[in-house]
Amino acid sequence: MKTQVETTGRDAVLVEDAARIRVMGQPILEALPSRVAPYEQVDPFILVHEGRVRLSDIANVDTKHPHRGFDNLWYVLEGSVSTGHSTGPGGAMERARLSQGALLALRTGRGAWHAEAIGADELEEGKADTEFRSVLFWVNLARKDKQMEPSAQVLQPEEIPMRHEGDAMVRVLVGEGSPVRLGTPALILDIELPEGGEVTTAIPPAFQGFAYVLEGEAAFGANRRRAKPPQLVLLGSGEELRVTDASPGTRYLLMAGKPYGEAPVFNGPYVD
Repeated sequence: MKTQVETTGRDAVLVEDAARIRVMGQPILEALPSRVAPYEQVDPFILVHEGRVRLSDIANVDTKHPHRGFDNLWYVLEGSVSTGHSTGPGGAMERARLSQGALLALRTGRGAWHAEAIGADELEEGKADTEFRSVLFWVNLARKDKQMEPSAQVLQPEEIPMRHEGDAMVRVLVGEGSPVRLGTPALILDIELPEGGEVTTAIPPAFQGFAYVLEGEAAFGANRRRAKPPQLVLLGSGEELRVTDASPGTRYLLMAGKPYGEAPVFNGPYVD
């Protein structure tokens, strides 16, 4: 006779509103860094920004800037945006067009330029009045990997694995089936419940992480804490996250990874 092993659900140990800041003059929601959750609780995740940007507002802005020491992932939720990064031969600039649902994974390694001429292709096409919505997140690299060669990988929407789980549609940005690999084992999932309901997602016990709510409202964790946009839900330990009583259209990003246990040195766009 087999003994059924009971899994342990993770609690939502903190629900916090994203801060409102400005980046390159644009209003941005900053879920990480958190005002109350130190890096040690979200390691390996460093930064989560969400923004809606009208291309005409950045038409005359120099958006190009450098980074080093982490994986920089840019996920487009709505609209379309073009961008450039210095990952070509000899550090040459390469451009990419990110349509709705596309993901850019930039390994900054020892140093790379990022976000050259954001939206320039659309502006040339006369689409200055269009808007895009996206989420940008930084994931640390181990100190031993910080001098790696920079590289870029673009996943178009049709290349992102999708599965059904409970009442949810799950898009796997990082995890099983996705070609994107971070410096540490991790999950980054875009989870949407079109009709509401509930979903349970397995998370390796060694991972720590959080959910970031994009749309709707639901009860998160075994302790059923309510959360809505733009809130970050910090997760406790356990083997799975259960989300229940979701309103129709609820959508959130689930980010969890194996922590490095290293103390990064933050210096603006550089993480050493």
